[in-house]
Amino acid sequence: MESAAAYGALVERLDRQSRQAPGLYKVKLALLACFGFAVLGVSALLALGLSAGLVIGLALLSPLLLIKFVKVIWIPIAFGWFLLKALWVRFSPPDGYRLRAGEAPELVAEVERLRRETGAPKLEAILIDADLNAAAASVPRVSGLFGHKHYLVLGLPLMQLLSREQMLSVVAHEFGHFGGGHSLFAGWIYRVRTSWYQVLGALSESGSSLSNIYAKFFNWYAPYFNAYSFSLARANEYQADAAAARVMGAPAAGAALIRVHLGSERLQHDFWPQVHVSNQTLATPPMLLYRDMATHLRSSAADDATRLAEHLAAVADLEDTHPTLAQRLAALGIAPAPVEEPEDSSADALLGTLAAELEQRFSAEWRENVSEVWESNHRNHAEGTARLLELEALTERDAVQQCEYARLVDDLRPDEDAVPLYALAVAGHPSDAYSQFRLGALLLARDDASGVDHIRAAMVLDSDAIEAGASILSDYFGSTGDDAGQQAAEGQLRAIFAARQCTARERGCVAKTDVYQPHDLLPEQLESFRQQIAAIGVVKKAWLVRKHVSADAGEPPHFVILVRWRGLVLSENRNLRRVVDGLDMPGSFIVITAPNQRGIARRIRKQAGAPTYPQA
Repeated sequence: MESAAAYGALVERLDRQSRQAPGLYKVKLALLACFGFAVLGVSALLALGLSAGLVIGLALLSPLLLIKFVKVIWIPIAFGWFLLKALWVRFSPPDGYRLRAGEAPELVAEVERLRRETGAPKLEAILIDADLNAAAASVPRVSGLFGHKHYLVLGLPLMQLLSREQMLSVVAHEFGHFGGGHSLFAGWIYRVRTSWYQVLGALSESGSSLSNIYAKFFNWYAPYFNAYSFSLARANEYQADAAAARVMGAPAAGAALIRVHLGSERLQHDFWPQVHVSNQTLATPPMLLYRDMATHLRSSAADDATRLAEHLAAVADLEDTHPTLAQRLAALGIAPAPVEEPEDSSADALLGTLAAELEQRFSAEWRENVSEVWESNHRNHAEGTARLLELEALTERDAVQQCEYARLVDDLRPDEDAVPLYALAVAGHPSDAYSQFRLGALLLARDDASGVDHIRAAMVLDSDAIEAGASILSDYFGSTGDDAGQQAAEGQLRAIFAARQCTARERGCVAKTDVYQPHDLLPEQLESFRQQIAAIGVVKKAWLVRKHVSADAGEPPHFVILVRWRGLVLSENRNLRRVVDGLDMPGSFIVITAPNQRGIARRIRKQAGAPTYPQA
């Protein structure tokens, strides 16, 4: 797709076509959906068929010719095999707490009732996660060629926000996405659309040159399929709303939509900022975050009416297949108005005692994930506050101190305008990348085009600012309709992501072309490595080298560890996992054994010399 404008024009044309000639539109969309699968499938079949034809033809002519050209025959076989591997992508089920047999019987019974009434397929499982969201997740088998496994994912915060009837309306809406009743085609396209995004992600991560070729094809194909399916995807939202209204009533469906929009606003603009502020005074994270969240979500806010008015005034765009709130409420025939908080949440009504257990579970997981950062932020805030007071006490600040002062005010006093301070900092110290970047970002947030030059200056001064700067510029140019500027920024982002994938591939494997160097660990680091290996208990000898990562010279080191096992090994994979889990290295690392990597193992032993870890 040449530009965002071209994409928008194509979507608008197809949207008109879907209304004026729905039959023709669906035929085109179905053909385009099948075309993507056919490219991989037919290519694999042709390659394998060519191999079979060569084998049969040469065998009929002369068995000697078959032996002579065996290497030639293997070329299309390998080509077909790699294609099949690209197509045979394994997709993981969605994350979340999977309900076990006998748990939340009230929820399970209601979900099954709604599944039957909406004509949705049978579920593989019901999952509860920690997001303010719900999803009908279809996990494709072989990229969707052999059907899907269907999951219902319900967010605990969403269940804490909504009443029983409102939550069941959301469940019915999600079942509407599965394509029951008269929307089988829309449901199929919905799943194909999801599948292709997953296939593109898997192809980009696979790393083979063949996968890269097909990734380029689908990077061209995906925008066209996205444009062709956009109208149907938006119509599918209306159909899912209609399914919810049919089985649970339009008032419940409309109330759920309003509550979800306002709840999302409260989380984003009230709850999480309050949690962030509490980090300044609390040395450790809150114990029961999700219980606090439940209380916050169930309570009405003074500015709910104002926020609802803003949502109702929103204009539909091409970035989201969901219609606007006003459009969805109008389709349901519901007058927009704030909805009173429910007496009992659907979490209490449908999950029973499991609701409190999940609150504690998700709170503990969140606390574990953020504890280290939380404590660091708390410490930094105290130190930063003290330093800010020191700088304010100075009668005069030099250029470096002015940059530091602007940053501290920006960080610690969000209500104070930092633009004049950063402008003064940049004037005195134009080579300070951080001040240039923040000044540019703050100016662009005000739609001040002069911020572009400051962002670009920061990107020149500091390579670490390129990704964030390109992202900000892409958003800004997109909002102003500057297609050339947006494409240039997106080109920078694509180059960064491509380099990152290349680096990840280099760090995730060993190859004959690898360059190995001495590990260069400090004595205390080397001793720690040996102690960790000894504690694992399955390694007899280990050789440690550093691998040169060509595209990632400035990043943490990458180590390759060759191990030889002690005694009889029943499961090499289990032993490798024990080593990986038991090591804490000052950088990334990969662990290999000799049987499947003999040539590489010889080179590692030659570089390392004596074993880095010999069994005592």
